Amino acid sequence: MLSRVSKPFVKLVERYLPDPYIFVLLLTLVTFAFASSIQNQSILTTVQQWGDGFWGLLTFSMQMLLVLVTGFMLACTPLVKTMLERLASVAKSPGSAIVLVTLVSLIASWINWGFGLVVGALFAKALARNVSVDYRLLVASAYSGFIVWHGGLAGSVPLTIATPGHFSEAQIGVISTSETIFSSFNLLLLAIMFVIIPLVNRLMLPPESESIIVDSAKLQDDALPPATNERPADKLENSKVLGLFVGFAGLAYLVNYFIEGGGLNLNIVNTLFLFLSIVLHGSPRNVLHSLQQAVQGGSGIVIQFPFYAGIMAVMVQSGLAQTMSQWLISFASAESLPVWSFISAGVVNIFVPSGGGQWAVQAPVILPAAAELGAEINRVAMAVAWGDAWTNLIQPFWALPVLAIAGLKAKDIMGFCLVQLIVTGVIISLVLRFV
Repeated sequence: MLSRVSKPFVKLVERYLPDPYIFVLLLTLVTFAFASSIQNQSILTTVQQWGDGFWGLLTFSMQMLLVLVTGFMLACTPLVKTMLERLASVAKSPGSAIVLVTLVSLIASWINWGFGLVVGALFAKALARNVSVDYRLLVASAYSGFIVWHGGLAGSVPLTIATPGHFSEAQIGVISTSETIFSSFNLLLLAIMFVIIPLVNRLMLPPESESIIVDSAKLQDDALPPATNERPADKLENSKVLGLFVGFAGLAYLVNYFIEGGGLNLNIVNTLFLFLSIVLHGSPRNVLHSLQQAVQGGSGIVIQFPFYAGIMAVMVQSGLAQTMSQWLISFASAESLPVWSFISAGVVNIFVPSGGGQWAVQAPVILPAAAELGAEINRVAMAVAWGDAWTNLIQPFWALPVLAIAGLKAKDIMGFCLVQLIVTGVIISLVLRFV
């Protein structure tokens, strides 16, 4: 039944959702219009804010590009390829493939959002090579697991307010992750997501006659050219000793980092992926070959992330993000504030697709409102976290690494994600309000 329900959403998105680059250009113009009309700013001021912030995400952009590149390189190693293929062989039918890729993505995203994005997309490709299944839904299912990241171990909001010295400590103090990530309502919400999201994805599976099946040959990686040892330089490129020495040096650094109490963050995930890739590929030549394959899909990240940085700058500096949040929570009570905070975070996330950046924008509005109404701070904070993750389902910004790896466009998967947006939005709102 749900496959029939999702069909018009899929057709609608396929017809009208533009390429993510067009989407970010349109979003830029919409932000300009809102800043001028709602905040009464001049166009010149708005453009100045946009231009000043345009390169504000350069570090983050490079991190995201490396998530794609190092994750792809790691997946191209013989060991990981074998593991993914063996796990993919567990799926014997299209339905089991959809459920399996969703569960793997959910688990990986709960551990770390960057890890989840890469693993989900790579596992989807492995499954598509083994099972004839609608490739659009398969990749959409891999991406749908991303919704749990902000309620997981690497959630920006809960980790921020659990860190001594955070910017809101004077207002709310330090809130332990036992009250946020490991709170009963958040764990219940995660448990529900682990059941509902695979089920909804499975129910959206179109009949075989309407499925888009990708030839498995098109999903194969380029073969490595034969090695040569004609030059001294060739011997260095094929040397396993050189690669293994540097690779194990990097892994030794990581072991010491974790022994000293270091936690997971984006840089550490990229470092782990990179040095594991160097070790598991063996020779520098193999590493460079996988790198050449990996960078082909990174163009969207390179060109689009600066535009999102500019949009974020306008949203914050003009006060537009705060105005939107204030309006959405103006009619809230202590009990309903978490729900309205969740919805407002979902709306703001379309314009400010950054968990940490969004908390910086919304905390000055949400926290005083929570204090005035007597709402639970931990629940309100997690509501913002879940709202940020929720509308990522229809925000091409975060789908770029997944789409690059899978070789699809945003319009191919967003129709299915739109159905998940509706279903999960209702469930999250109910849990935040009544549990």
